[in-house]
Amino acid sequence: MSRTDYFDDPKAPKAQRIVPAVTAFVVNERGDLLLERRSDNGRWGMPGGVLEIGENLPGAVAREVREETGIEVEITGLVGTYSDPGHVIEFSDGEVRQEFSLCFRARPVGGRLTASSESFEVRWVPRAELEGMDIAPTTRLRLDHGFRNEPAPHLG
Repeated sequence: MSRTDYFDDPKAPKAQRIVPAVTAFVVNERGDLLLERRSDNGRWGMPGGVLEIGENLPGAVAREVREETGIEVEITGLVGTYSDPGHVIEFSDGEVRQEFSLCFRARPVGGRLTASSESFEVRWVPRAELEGMDIAPTTRLRLDHGFRNEPAPHLG
């Protein structure tokens, strides 16, 4: 399924619902960031997805990272909350959502990099390479907040 992201676009379709989603800011011991090139929009992003019935937020983060990248993680904190009504996501099946995401900080504890059906490619990216990558503005905001490593999470 493909998706189109709208950022403060007056021509964006009207959101039909809000779905709780999570992303993971995962940095390894070298300071490289775990990213995937998503199969739904071709952009680079942090692994993540929607919360499923019967799981808690840290469990959803760990599951999504494992499913999408092959990496096992330990959740270590919260980067922030993101609920920008100007970010609307339209899926090819007709669903339209307003962004609602919690970004968690995590560290790798095992596994092996493996792309899934949700990603064309997964890799550890040095921070210096991020500037030249195709990354959505909302993801860049999360990355900026993650690298700041401030004591309190971003609330937005």
